Amino acid sequence: MAKSLDDLLAEGVSGRRVLVRSDLNVPLDGSTVTDDGRVRASLPVITKLSEAGARVIVCAHLGRPKGQVDPQYSIAPAAQKLAELSDLDVQVASDVVGEDAQAKAEALSDGQVLVIENVRFDPRETSKDETERQQFAQELAALTGENGAFVGDAFGAVHRKHASVYDVAKILPSYLGDLVKTEVDVLTKVVSNPDHPFVVVMGGSKVSDKLAVIENLIGRADQLLIGGGMVFTFLKAQGYSIGSSLVEDDQLDTVKGYLDRAAGEGTEIVLPTDIVYAASFSADAEHEVRPVEDIEGGSIGDSGMGLDIGPDSAKAFAEAIRAAETIFWNGPAGVFEMEAFSGGTRAIAEALAEGSGMSVIGGGDSAAAVRTLGFSDDQFGHISTGGGASLEFIEGKELPGVAVMG
Repeated sequence: MAKSLDDLLAEGVSGRRVLVRSDLNVPLDGSTVTDDGRVRASLPVITKLSEAGARVIVCAHLGRPKGQVDPQYSIAPAAQKLAELSDLDVQVASDVVGEDAQAKAEALSDGQVLVIENVRFDPRETSKDETERQQFAQELAALTGENGAFVGDAFGAVHRKHASVYDVAKILPSYLGDLVKTEVDVLTKVVSNPDHPFVVVMGGSKVSDKLAVIENLIGRADQLLIGGGMVFTFLKAQGYSIGSSLVEDDQLDTVKGYLDRAAGEGTEIVLPTDIVYAASFSADAEHEVRPVEDIEGGSIGDSGMGLDIGPDSAKAFAEAIRAAETIFWNGPAGVFEMEAFSGGTRAIAEALAEGSGMSVIGGGDSAAAVRTLGFSDDQFGHISTGGGASLEFIEGKELPGVAVMG
């Protein structure tokens, strides 16, 4: 059984240096943080430790700098946002485990916070070579000096066997952060003990990204509502014409198998009855709504591409969501970044916000969508901070960063 942050606080942290793996992987426009959701989600654990007198060393990644120092991926803007959103005394190291990080770590006073530079600036963080990762983990652990501890609180990274997530937990006394614990508890209930009706909304562009999730949910969920680009593989599998819409022909047989299996295992797969077709992939493209049985004719003809579910489908999805006791949503219903094709995603978000069931949004594009469309986090039961991690959990996979905690 993994030890929790409360266990660490009970042991006492005053005067001790505690390494916290947070998720500060925020989107940037230059040096401006455009969505601070992950910084806000990381604050409670860092604040708890600081207020208990710990000398907190935060490590995190941002983007994919490919093991090289790249200023556009500096952690500094995220660290600055951490300071802005709190009363914490936050310092930033100019390197990861180098002289500046070492000196600033040693000089920390009780309650102070040090954010070291992007761990992915060091190629050993993501190395497939276990020895290289362990060496880097040793250097991270060394920043805590004697009597150090490690708190894993980056749910967005726990599905990765990376040095700052996995290997360092084998070196220092390790504790599960509140953010990760909450994520695991919520997703465990969704997979293992959902209140019914249990409705799952799946979107996004590719069905191949969600195959294992669908596989694991057939027989568990009462309804699987399918939207996004992945819907066209389902529609083509049923014999519908889909124009120039995105399709994965190599998955047609798999999808047919799911449709057959679901019927026999008590899961209804619900597909859109109408689609918003566009003449091209652009915000101002000519577009029209057509039923799935008839995409030919009209001003666009049969060469249009589907970019959103239609209004009738959005209404049907919303009704199913409002009637549900448990809802898990991963992936937008359309190209929500373009106003003309945001209707389906907006309808799903509104139904989740208005419904009385337990709603879980599976991070990634879905979380970005609700914020882009003007919804606030507190309108939903739980917004996961890890798209990939939440999907792998729902698939039934073991998460290395959680499993290593015991």
